[in-house]
Amino acid sequence: MGPLIFSMALPAMISMIINALYNIVDSIFIGHGVGPLAISGLALTFPLMNLIIAFSTLIGVGGAAISSIYLGRKDDLKATEVLHNVLILCILTGIYFGGITYYFLDEILIFFGASTSTLPYARDFMQVLLLGNPVSFLFIGLNNVMRATGYPKKAMLSSLLTVGVNIILAPIFIFHLDWGIRGAATATILAQMGGLAWVLNHFLHSSSYIHFRRGFYRLRKHVIMSIFSIGMSPFLMNVCACVIVIIINNSLQRHGGDMAIGAYGIINRLLTLYIMIVLGLTMGMQPIVGYNFGAQKHDRVKQTLKLSILTGVCITSSGFLICELFPHAVSAIFTNDQELIDIASRGVRICVLMFPLVGAQIVIGNFFQSIGKAKISIFLSLTRQLLYLLPGLIFFSRFIGLDGIWTSMPVADFFAFLTALVVLWTYIRKKNKESIA
Repeated sequence: MGPLIFSMALPAMISMIINALYNIVDSIFIGHGVGPLAISGLALTFPLMNLIIAFSTLIGVGGAAISSIYLGRKDDLKATEVLHNVLILCILTGIYFGGITYYFLDEILIFFGASTSTLPYARDFMQVLLLGNPVSFLFIGLNNVMRATGYPKKAMLSSLLTVGVNIILAPIFIFHLDWGIRGAATATILAQMGGLAWVLNHFLHSSSYIHFRRGFYRLRKHVIMSIFSIGMSPFLMNVCACVIVIIINNSLQRHGGDMAIGAYGIINRLLTLYIMIVLGLTMGMQPIVGYNFGAQKHDRVKQTLKLSILTGVCITSSGFLICELFPHAVSAIFTNDQELIDIASRGVRICVLMFPLVGAQIVIGNFFQSIGKAKISIFLSLTRQLLYLLPGLIFFSRFIGLDGIWTSMPVADFFAFLTALVVLWTYIRKKNKESIA
């Protein structure tokens, strides 16, 4: 199973690394080309970015999981039906979400913690992204389905294409054309258009195993419900992340001001890099687990899970070591402002204290999603954010201030890991009893 997991997961992991670097490169260009307050303005957009990811993964991840299960059952027509429903849902949701959010943008950003100094930066960035929102939804959704239907390398190449275009265009727009933070957003949308063109070209070709066909361009209630039931876990996880980031930003504004929000923007980008790598691992794990679960090959499912947990822990452990040993160096990548570097370096060392455990918790949660256990996956997605992090933010910030906000994160990581471990142990014990019976 090791080579199979590696062959499936490596392209997905590279894709997620690329996506994380995509955001990091934007932050670096903005930090050095526009200024430290622009980083704070960018951090204020994270809740909206989480919502965009939430809706697109609700459709894309749900569609990917369902299509891989159908392929495991040798039901190609059902998998094709899922593809077309993902296409239509991404277009409709992207248009409605982008339009409503654009209309109320200033009010939303002020609610998120924007000050008079940071609001213009956040507004300029999000206005451009929201205009291109349908493109983002389509690219994320269809790329997930392409990966899950047997083309992980193509999905990786589409991500490579978007990052390559972004890296080329962003410095031109920001530095040469002097478009500032709007230039970064424009580069992002144009890059995603290039990636989307690649993905659409794949599904338009009849040589692709699952592709667009006549007679399938209609929404099916049972397909939508299946997609939403599986995609609800990452959706709720990102919605909760949105709520938590809003609370974090407002707490940071009270205890540290705009610079503290900027520091969190840096920390978020750094930790997201490693989390995205683990998520890439789970994307490679997902079709293997889904296929073998659908084919009733439970030994292969267990073996895949064990190897994925071990790999996930190794990934987040490497992030822990780098951030603990070189906090100033990694923070200085994003800005030359010494005050911002000092706040970010102290914050990141506290935030990663339990980071090695995060890899296991993410893999376990996505395992239940891959086998269609939506309720368990949703529960595990919510535990860290709502049961542990939210109370921790309120409690620790009240008594320790800014350091309390950072401290609440490793505390939540620890208890979320314990919860995932107990749930997994209970599930395996139950399945073993059923097999003996």
